[in-house]
Amino acid sequence: MWYVSTRGIAPRVNFEGALFSGYAPDGGLFMPEELPQLDRETLCQWSTLSYPDLVKELCALFIGSELIPKDDLNGTSGDTGSAAIESVQGAKNVDIIVLLPKGHCTKIQELQMTTVLKENVHVFGAVEGNSDELDEPIKTVFADVAFVKKHNLMSLNSINWSRVLVQTAHHFFAYFQCTPSLDTHPLPLVEVVVPTGAAGNLAAGYIAQKIGLPIRLVVAVNRNDIIHRTVQQGDFSLSKAVKSTLASAMDIQVPYNMERVFWLLSGSDSQVTRALMEQFERTQSVNLPKELHSKLSEVVTSESVSDEAITQTMGRCWDENQYLLCPHSAVAVNYHYQQMDRQQPSSTPRCCLAPASAAKFPEAVLAAGLTPETPAEIVALEHKETRCTPMQRGDNWTLMLQDTIEDLSRRWRGHALNASQ
Repeated sequence: MWYVSTRGIAPRVNFEGALFSGYAPDGGLFMPEELPQLDRETLCQWSTLSYPDLVKELCALFIGSELIPKDDLNGTSGDTGSAAIESVQGAKNVDIIVLLPKGHCTKIQELQMTTVLKENVHVFGAVEGNSDELDEPIKTVFADVAFVKKHNLMSLNSINWSRVLVQTAHHFFAYFQCTPSLDTHPLPLVEVVVPTGAAGNLAAGYIAQKIGLPIRLVVAVNRNDIIHRTVQQGDFSLSKAVKSTLASAMDIQVPYNMERVFWLLSGSDSQVTRALMEQFERTQSVNLPKELHSKLSEVVTSESVSDEAITQTMGRCWDENQYLLCPHSAVAVNYHYQQMDRQQPSSTPRCCLAPASAAKFPEAVLAAGLTPETPAEIVALEHKETRCTPMQRGDNWTLMLQDTIEDLSRRWRGHALNASQ
């Protein structure tokens, strides 16, 4: 399995090359050169698997046993920062740097990252900066190919293909949960409602659809509605500012994974994709070509949800099901309630993806007039020591990142020298 950049200039790489990278050297995102096609028999076999086993089977298609044997493919995704920290904290051969948008995520989410005091964990907190702004120094650092190679850098958010790959499994698992039988011809259709910010889970859903999963996609966003406007009008342009919402992880104006979606929709046309994305980076505004917008509209429908709708949905779900939704999950479930209230019955099962636990978002739970349920291990975070390097608005964030990486590399070289003497 080979991987190519959506912008078509960087040389192709194998899975290892895509994994140990961020952006491709030409500024694009890595994608499989060819997508495998799954038949009915494979889907029927996968339908009986546990979630971990399903992830292994799916990942094996895109990796190759010569790189990672199937039995070694264990682990899942979660909140990018805290899940990544959890996976490598204390490891001897890896340092992790996390850029945290302070004030743009909940206190609990911050504590999950800043209370990890292991020597190889380095958390930077941008006092004034949102997720989009923190992506800029990351992109600048990864644009320096020599620097990336020198320091063996990789990214762990959905810039990285491996993150999107694992998210693809969510769609398969959800599909199998929603279909009582796979004996029908054609296979039954399931509508999947995807709450998203950077569009990683949307790209994952579209890839799942392309390789043979019979799903219909709905993308649900909060008031940061660039994806909604793109689907509805072909208007891929920034608003004046990021809006703060209760679904804070989706407060994103630059959904970089739409580049993967555009590339797939255009038939893997890297010239079209590169022209679109370079114009977007230059002017922050693109009107999709009519043909591309038409294809996007055929593949996905969309909805934008207000904070008021989020809290109403959380309250309604609790009243009707005694289930406490997180605000991001509520963005998706709101679409479901809208369809029900419009009395638009459908024989197609509908699944709403739920990306997080409500325990991390007590502020949103209280805003919905509900009582937060906080596990003991989360309560304990408030009494732990924290460590976080501040990033002020006037600082050169790219330089801070580069200097930290250089310092860590010098430390590594010193360890290696001492070990060899």
